[in-house]
Amino acid sequence: MQPIQNRQHEQIESKFDRAFASKFAKSMFLTVTGIIILSFIATRMFTHVDLNLYGYMVGTVVFLGGFFYRFISWGERPPTKIIIKKGLKLLFRKSTPKTSAEQLVTYRFIWNRGIFRWTQHLLIGLGCILSCLVTFPLVFGWMYFTMSVNGYYTVVGMGVDIMSVKADGIMAFFFYNALNISAFMVIAGACMALYRRIKSMQARAEQTFVYDFMPLYLLLFISITGLLLTFSNVFLAGWGHPTMSLIHQFSVIVTLIYLPFGKLAHIPFRPLSVFARNYREHYGEQAMKACKVCNSEFVSTEQSADVIEVLQQNQIQFQTEEGYHLAELCLPCRRKYRISRFTGIPRHEIKVKESNQHAQG
Repeated sequence: MQPIQNRQHEQIESKFDRAFASKFAKSMFLTVTGIIILSFIATRMFTHVDLNLYGYMVGTVVFLGGFFYRFISWGERPPTKIIIKKGLKLLFRKSTPKTSAEQLVTYRFIWNRGIFRWTQHLLIGLGCILSCLVTFPLVFGWMYFTMSVNGYYTVVGMGVDIMSVKADGIMAFFFYNALNISAFMVIAGACMALYRRIKSMQARAEQTFVYDFMPLYLLLFISITGLLLTFSNVFLAGWGHPTMSLIHQFSVIVTLIYLPFGKLAHIPFRPLSVFARNYREHYGEQAMKACKVCNSEFVSTEQSADVIEVLQQNQIQFQTEEGYHLAELCLPCRRKYRISRFTGIPRHEIKVKESNQHAQG
């Protein structure tokens, strides 16, 4: 009975897939449809739509198109398929909450690179996350505020009155200034990143303007223009607010369109690092692969086999003269093998490892 049900499910899924020209079209249709349905419910049948945020809506839809294009292109690669497929199976490991916190909240994986870089990433990462958690619900009407006659604001989430806060209270202050707080965090983090890129000789040698500097300038531009909106309202009685609002909106839309195709793309892709971490830890606990040369354990047996399988799918062969695969060598032995092949020096005579072997940058 179960195989018949599975076959029927596959047939229905296949017919549904054939209704779309591509995976990209399917992803965009389902996502935009879902957003419209959620907005319909949250805004109480579109009775609380802020048309001043229309530009952000359009920018977000364009961003989603770029994101799905980039993600699907990346996800179709054999290594990515393996990580996603096996990562989904391991998603409910006991260590997943801890791993998620380290990868997405505390950025523990950057701590070993130095407290300066850790602070920089923490400020930029959490600042961007906070701004997104505030901006997108407001843009699509998933959250908004209504004013009561008694000096209280009612916080409405998904069409339901969640709580009432005093208009001049501490809770209201944090609600109103969440984007300002995130802007200060991003400005501080981006300035730290710019300082490092200018001062670090290694960074200066490797970086380019478009890939490394422009994302930081875009984040700074968004944050500064956003703060100028608040400055205009509080200190200038709204003078220049319409013009600055358009400039800020333009900067956000441009960044959203650019985001999936530049360095900032790792922000929406970052949650998949949990998959990769679970993959390494789980299969590392099962069995470790010993290097064919020095016999030291360097990676899980599963990962070594997956690497060999992926290379074979791409018709890439890394067989050594001894008959084993290059993926079966640990990193130091692999480096010695390459040096030997390029220089002709026997591997056993190569004593010095590469100077950057243990680099943490």
